[in-house]
Amino acid sequence: MSTEEKNRTNDTILAICIQEISEDGSELNIGDSFSTEDVRYLHQAFVADTLVNILGIKSIDVNLFYGEFPDTRKSVTTILDYLGKKLKGKKANALNNGLKVTSLPAERWGIKMEQVFKKCFDDGYKHVLFIGSRTPTLKENAIKTALKLLKKSDAVFGPTVEGRYYLIGLTGGYHVELSAFDWRSPNIYSEVADCFRKQGLTWSELELWYAVEHPEDLEYLVRDINQFRLEGDEISARETEMVLQRVVERQAD
Repeated sequence: MSTEEKNRTNDTILAICIQEISEDGSELNIGDSFSTEDVRYLHQAFVADTLVNILGIKSIDVNLFYGEFPDTRKSVTTILDYLGKKLKGKKANALNNGLKVTSLPAERWGIKMEQVFKKCFDDGYKHVLFIGSRTPTLKENAIKTALKLLKKSDAVFGPTVEGRYYLIGLTGGYHVELSAFDWRSPNIYSEVADCFRKQGLTWSELELWYAVEHPEDLEYLVRDINQFRLEGDEISARETEMVLQRVVERQAD
């Protein structure tokens, strides 16, 4: 057992893996109204909001993973520098003293997912919760629910309306070779679930949610942001909201 494992107090880790703008199985293609620069800023906002949503959750460690591409590495630095200046209190402390950042080889999505899970289990964690970087409205309560479910079964799945995943959690070890699947498949959710079923593994499901990838997903995104504000939540998806506002204002000029 390594010194890090001996000193660790948490057996659960939340792994956030940054997706590329064009990733194996998905693409951030949200319409002609958004320039290449708009999309890049919006994706950075997604990552920033994801971190803000989860930083400070008790009894878990958090690790931000990214593919070793020059632009992605630069984006990570930009996001962390920005949040370091903006966040206060427990979230600032979690960012500065708790967040781990790990680069991965520049591989396709399935391989990156596999590498994340294997590294986390090799590091001694018992429960590993994995999310991508296109769910800026996935709030702390959803993560807490996923963590509770994960401790009662071999896995927890977060399905999207398109039959894909916005979240995958594994407990007790790396059960299924995720790199063996074609993540471009429209049936990927059922294919992975079938593999778990054949191995006699159990899983729990979260409620349907969405990953922002297409123009129609922006409708869900704007709806949720508006609802947050009506409820008095001025923090969730705030960076995403500011980027969207800039795009709308520019188009109005």
